[in-house]
Amino acid sequence: MRHPPRSGLLLVGAAVALVGTAIAPTVTASGATPACTVEYSVTNQWDAGFQGAVKITNNMASVSSWSLTFDFAQGQKVTQGWNAKWSQSGTSVTAANENWNGSLASGASVSAGFLASWSGSNTAPTGFKLNGTACNVDGEPTPTDPPPTDPPPTGEAPKLHVSGNKLVDAGGATRRMLGVNRSGGEFMCVQGYGIFDGPVDDAAVKAIADWKANTVRIPLNEECWLGLSNIKPEYGGANYIAAVKDLVAKVEAHGMTPLVELHWSYGQYTGNSAGCSDVHATCQKPMPDAQYTPSFWSSVAGTFKDDPAVAFDLFNEPYPDRATSTTTQAWTCWRDGGTCPGISYEVAGMQDLVDAVRGTGAKNLILAGGLAYSNDLSQWLTYKPSDPTGNLVAAYHVYNFNTCASESCWNSTLAPVAAQVPLVAGEIGENTCSHGFVDTVMKWFDDRNLSYLGWTWNTWDCSSGPSLISDYDGTPTSYGIGLRDHLRALNG
Repeated sequence: MRHPPRSGLLLVGAAVALVGTAIAPTVTASGATPACTVEYSVTNQWDAGFQGAVKITNNMASVSSWSLTFDFAQGQKVTQGWNAKWSQSGTSVTAANENWNGSLASGASVSAGFLASWSGSNTAPTGFKLNGTACNVDGEPTPTDPPPTDPPPTGEAPKLHVSGNKLVDAGGATRRMLGVNRSGGEFMCVQGYGIFDGPVDDAAVKAIADWKANTVRIPLNEECWLGLSNIKPEYGGANYIAAVKDLVAKVEAHGMTPLVELHWSYGQYTGNSAGCSDVHATCQKPMPDAQYTPSFWSSVAGTFKDDPAVAFDLFNEPYPDRATSTTTQAWTCWRDGGTCPGISYEVAGMQDLVDAVRGTGAKNLILAGGLAYSNDLSQWLTYKPSDPTGNLVAAYHVYNFNTCASESCWNSTLAPVAAQVPLVAGEIGENTCSHGFVDTVMKWFDDRNLSYLGWTWNTWDCSSGPSLISDYDGTPTSYGIGLRDHLRALNG
């Protein structure tokens, strides 16, 4: 899905100077652990304003809500912020948790940022307090309720593999992938806001399971996973990988299949249907890039190769057909990569990515979407990549506004594919804030015992997202009701 980008809070003009000032937390010489630590930094500063950030680490017992207070001594005024509810009275500033990031376990951290005005000098504040307890100083943690224990796992995620044109589990039982997409990991980090959009704690994952979903597709960003220099360190590399692994573990703990997927990638493309002109991974590109994508998949596969419950989706929505002159050129580019007509960067084809995954020894299930934003599978079988494990699945995306969005097209182009290999509709959706179209999609796929995942488990506008929920507790939108009720009827 070419979802709307998250609105930018950090547009402060071309005159911004990156200053990168960081103030580390202070710990006294005795070596005792402070009850909490706060790292304050100024990341951008210009003539009359600046961008600041705080990273709060709770060393006390777990809390279900938090409030950070500090004083600006030189007239600085907070004008807006994110990842917290910011307010200021005189010199006193308060950052209180949002409804989705209030839980802060012992040893856990949370980051928030803000924009503010200044004049004269911009000395960093001191005297940080978390829920009234002084931070960055020695002291015994303030007693609070004991940290809650995570609920026991409610199931075991199946270890799926291909058998003919079916997905089966380790016991040979036929399975379908039925669930949702959990967007956020593809864009939050590259835009500098965080790692995921909204909560991904156990309660948030349980809410998905309560819809009777059995699969969660997790879109990723290759620059964030690889920790490239344009990504904030707190959101990239090891921190990003750890967050993804944690979400994967939570999904599995609720008996659901985690489907990790490369959504946004490197490579400059300004041709037909370009999503952006940026060389960085800030939008959907027509094909994966040879410079970073094979490395991304080698790393991802190496991370999860010992967990056969994790499935891989190679690339969100290829569209080399918008760049090339002929369909043959497009499908050849899709499979073989290299120098593709109309695409300025060196392309990694689907065969390159299958090879990257299998080169690690990983035998996990692999999905590969076709042309036209994964809406065209007409020659998928002809150009099917070679997989030595025989564990390759055709991926398909369909929305009400796509070209192949009718039963006649599905009968002519999808049915022949589904007769030979498993077929998963990795994204289904509509921009009507209703569910009439996805109801039709689900019936066609149900009749053939095929798989589908709704876009998307995020609280956006259902007409522009489109979004399944209005709250991360699982409250459905009028569009999401269709998928929720259908999954519950199938798996309840």
